[in-house]
Amino acid sequence: MTAQQEFEIMKLVLDKFLWLGVGLLAIAFWQLFTGNVDNGIYLIVVAAVVLVLFIMIIMREFEVSSPQK
Repeated sequence: MTAQQEFEIMKLVLDKFLWLGVGLLAIAFWQLFTGNVDNGIYLIVVAAVVLVLFIMIIMREFEVSSPQK
Protein backbone atom coordinates (compact mmCIF):
# COMPACT_ATOMS: atom_id res chain seq x y z
CA MET A 1 0.00 0.00 0.00
CA THR A 2 1.35 3.43 -0.87
CA ALA A 3 1.73 6.26 1.59
CA GLN A 4 -1.10 8.15 -0.11
CA GLN A 5 -3.47 5.19 0.29
CA GLU A 6 -2.53 4.81 3.95
CA PHE A 7 -3.15 8.52 4.46
CA GLU A 8 -6.60 8.30 2.84
CA ILE A 9 -7.57 5.35 5.08
CA MET A 10 -6.28 7.18 8.15
CA LYS A 11 -8.39 10.22 7.20
CA LEU A 12 -11.50 8.05 6.97
CA VAL A 13 -10.90 6.48 10.38
CA LEU A 14 -10.06 9.76 12.10
CA ASP A 15 -13.10 11.40 10.52
CA LYS A 16 -15.29 8.82 12.27
CA PHE A 17 -13.67 9.63 15.64
CA LEU A 18 -14.33 13.32 15.09
CA TRP A 19 -17.97 12.79 14.09
CA LEU A 20 -18.51 10.47 17.06
CA GLY A 21 -17.09 13.03 19.51
CA VAL A 22 -19.07 15.93 18.07
CA GLY A 23 -22.24 13.84 17.94
CA LEU A 24 -21.84 12.83 21.56
CA LEU A 25 -21.32 16.48 22.53
CA ALA A 26 -24.48 17.47 20.68
CA ILE A 27 -26.49 14.77 22.44
CA ALA A 28 -24.94 15.78 25.78
CA PHE A 29 -25.91 19.41 25.36
CA TRP A 30 -29.41 18.37 24.32
CA GLN A 31 -29.64 16.31 27.51
CA LEU A 32 -28.47 19.31 29.56
CA PHE A 33 -30.99 21.66 27.96
CA THR A 34 -33.87 19.24 28.46
CA GLY A 35 -33.13 18.93 32.16
CA ASN A 36 -31.34 15.57 32.32
CA VAL A 37 -28.16 16.95 33.88
CA ASP A 38 -26.66 13.64 35.07
CA ASN A 39 -26.75 12.05 31.61
CA GLY A 40 -25.57 15.30 30.03
CA ILE A 41 -22.48 15.52 32.23
CA TYR A 42 -21.74 11.82 31.67
CA LEU A 43 -21.95 12.23 27.88
CA ILE A 44 -19.75 15.34 27.96
CA VAL A 45 -17.06 13.33 29.77
CA VAL A 46 -17.38 10.46 27.27
CA ALA A 47 -17.19 12.89 24.33
CA ALA A 48 -14.13 14.55 25.85
CA VAL A 49 -12.41 11.16 26.14
CA VAL A 50 -13.22 10.35 22.51
CA LEU A 51 -11.89 13.71 21.34
CA VAL A 52 -8.72 13.34 23.43
CA LEU A 53 -8.17 9.93 21.83
CA PHE A 54 -8.66 11.63 18.47
CA ILE A 55 -5.97 14.19 19.34
CA MET A 56 -3.59 11.48 20.59
CA ILE A 57 -3.98 9.47 17.38
CA ILE A 58 -3.38 12.55 15.24
CA MET A 59 -0.28 13.49 17.26
CA ARG A 60 1.12 9.95 17.03
CA GLU A 61 0.50 9.72 13.29
CA PHE A 62 1.94 13.17 12.71
CA GLU A 63 5.10 12.25 14.60
CA VAL A 64 5.46 9.04 12.58
CA SER A 65 4.86 10.71 9.22
CA SER A 66 6.91 13.86 9.82
CA PRO A 67 10.47 13.79 8.48
CA GLN A 68 13.26 13.51 11.01
CA LYS A 69 15.81 16.30 11.21
